[in-house]
Amino acid sequence: MSIPLWGVFLACFAAVVIFGLVFVIFGRSEKEITQRVAHLYAISDPQFLRSMGVLLGPALVAGNRVETLLNGNQIFPAMLNAVRAAEKTITFETYIYWSGNIGREFVDTLSEKARQGVRIHVLLDWVGSQKMEESSIQKMRDAGVEIEKYHPLKWHTWRRLNNRTHRKILVVDGKIGFTGGVGIADEWNGDAQGPDNWRDTHYRIEGPVVAQLQAAFTDNWTKLTGDVLHSGEYFPELKENGPHFAQVFKSSREGGADSMHLMYLLSIAAAKKSIHLSMAYFIPDELAREAMVAALARGVTIQIILPGRYIDKTLVRSASRGTWGPLLEAGAEIFEFQPTMFHCKVLIVDELWVSVGSTNLDNRSFKLNDESNLNVCNQQFAERQLTDFKADLARARQITLREWENRPWKEKAREYALEIIQSQL
Repeated sequence: MSIPLWGVFLACFAAVVIFGLVFVIFGRSEKEITQRVAHLYAISDPQFLRSMGVLLGPALVAGNRVETLLNGNQIFPAMLNAVRAAEKTITFETYIYWSGNIGREFVDTLSEKARQGVRIHVLLDWVGSQKMEESSIQKMRDAGVEIEKYHPLKWHTWRRLNNRTHRKILVVDGKIGFTGGVGIADEWNGDAQGPDNWRDTHYRIEGPVVAQLQAAFTDNWTKLTGDVLHSGEYFPELKENGPHFAQVFKSSREGGADSMHLMYLLSIAAAKKSIHLSMAYFIPDELAREAMVAALARGVTIQIILPGRYIDKTLVRSASRGTWGPLLEAGAEIFEFQPTMFHCKVLIVDELWVSVGSTNLDNRSFKLNDESNLNVCNQQFAERQLTDFKADLARARQITLREWENRPWKEKAREYALEIIQSQL
């Protein structure tokens, strides 16, 4: 049976429309980084900090106190205690918020503080909060909490569907901040003791850099609501409160997504001794791989801890393993965490420079998501992160080059096929 001419025309028209929609949603118009970042100075060179503060983002500021929190047993009580102590304002932005015990505890605590007169602004990613009960949102709104969803699926926002906020930000009274890798879900409860209790790290922050974390929140809040949160209740005077030299670095698709990519490339290019990387999702592009291979060639040791068989995104693990060849051949040591899902996002360079936060080393974080990282230049802080890294290393299994080369052909075929969609992972 022949297809009428009008049917062929209609099919062609539909294909063009679908291709156009895909291009608009998933395509990029900005110029991307295409040249390797050269090794011109070390992490300890003042020029590195100048480049970080002037070329890429806000200046690093002195006088901060950054406390490391491991896993849900430490993270959630610290966050909830800060919320309970709030006097004026709370700003809270997160990607994952799922129903469950910890989700209900946050709902109840935030609602109670709102009823006490604390101004509370909650920004939830539309995709990441799909598993959150609508009744929980309504309970907070009824109590006076202001809640916004980031890029929900609507006719006038469909072009932004692929741009999510992946930031994890909590700021209380403009004075105490939290950031890191944790989401609001029961999966993070416990102490990474088994498959149901994810391994993650979060950070409690005091000092002048909290204002930069608050600014990262207000960036998205203003874009969504048109409301500028600028009073002293959100940005109070912040005095020096600790030994850490730090900055909060943010990126977004609308405001320079490639800057986070460049921050990682500059950090790797400045390494002279060591790079320790804990990463939940690791799909380095060609530039990142070249930067690490170049670092290995100049004598830098590189150790990387990634999720093992317990991972929430199996396609990401497969795509990641397909990129390991050049790194293993050049001498990088790659380990898979064994007990549970490994959700940390920590970069330690030369036991001095540390970048932590929401950003994964993959295309989605670098080019598609809104992300924020806390960067700290402090030897004692770096040593603490390295201590935690070594503890994780003791619970991880090394993947050798020989093992990687001898992986099953089906696994290799899957990795090759995933290269088609690697830009979206």
